[in-house]
Amino acid sequence: MARRRTSKQRQRKPKQRQRKPKQQQTSVNSLLDAMEDGNEYGSIVSLLPNENMDLVDEQIRALKEIEEIRGRPCLSYIGNVVSGKEDSGIDSTDDLPFQEMVEQVGSDHKSVDIILATNGGSAHQVSRFVNCLRRKFDEVDFLLPSFCMSAGTIFALSGDNIWMTSRACLGPIDPQVPSSDGRFVPAQALLLLVQKLQQDGEEALKQKKPVPWTAVQIINSLDKKELADVMSATEYSVQMATQFLENYKFKSWVTHKTTEKPVSPKEKRETAEEIAIALASHSRWRNHGHGISREVLWDELALSINHPNNELDRRLKRFWALSNWIFDKTSAIKFVLSENYRYIRQQNLPAKA
Repeated sequence: MARRRTSKQRQRKPKQRQRKPKQQQTSVNSLLDAMEDGNEYGSIVSLLPNENMDLVDEQIRALKEIEEIRGRPCLSYIGNVVSGKEDSGIDSTDDLPFQEMVEQVGSDHKSVDIILATNGGSAHQVSRFVNCLRRKFDEVDFLLPSFCMSAGTIFALSGDNIWMTSRACLGPIDPQVPSSDGRFVPAQALLLLVQKLQQDGEEALKQKKPVPWTAVQIINSLDKKELADVMSATEYSVQMATQFLENYKFKSWVTHKTTEKPVSPKEKRETAEEIAIALASHSRWRNHGHGISREVLWDELALSINHPNNELDRRLKRFWALSNWIFDKTSAIKFVLSENYRYIRQQNLPAKA
């Protein structure tokens, strides 16, 4: 007679899944030397620097690669646009290191390149950066390998030339202002809200209807000083962008390409203002973080953008892949670097030079 199997006997023990041994990360003497063209970041993302490697030395070496092909000093202001860490934007604490970096460039150089990557920050500090550069150099070009947003866009507009890789983008310059609850909101979004509420109220009055209760409550809740700051910040951004374009970007724009007629100062001013207003338009871009490609800048705004040749494009990609690795793997949130100057700020740590 067969014996009945108990429930315990019927239950099968699950097979233990065999764990694959962890893949050992390779230690290398140089991330730049290990980097592969066309797969710059992918080829180094799993590598580890050995104990003797200085990552900042690697960065400066990548800068010098760009200097070799450009034939002029290359300075860099790079914020962490990779991990979104706080305190990586343009602010007043950058003023001294940036000015020191500029002063380290020999007086025999009248042209300079700035590699720029940032999510934005203080437009007032940008103005100080521009003044510092223009006191020393006759020509300033910007090289953009990645994100250059908000106040960073205003900074780039001060260049004689803007060089963008296919992966780079500028951003809207509608300023961000702190709301009553401490959050930062696009200034233009608040203005559009107020305009919409005004239109709704005026339409209701025309139809002899009461003004919508919701509109009244929102209007009453808005801080009047906040609205004044919004209007002032927007005007400031447009004014700065207009002046930079007119004085620097359009400096060499002397004839119209199609008619070959001279370009008047009035035409420069009006064109600069049109571009600045378009870049500050929240209703056009809808999002403060919207990336604007070099093709859109030219096709829609008629803003001339230089395209790097193959070799410059390659070297910019190498520089940015290395920067991306450092921001992704370390606590660094900002670099102000040149061949003769180094300033690195790390998260939750005092700045060190």
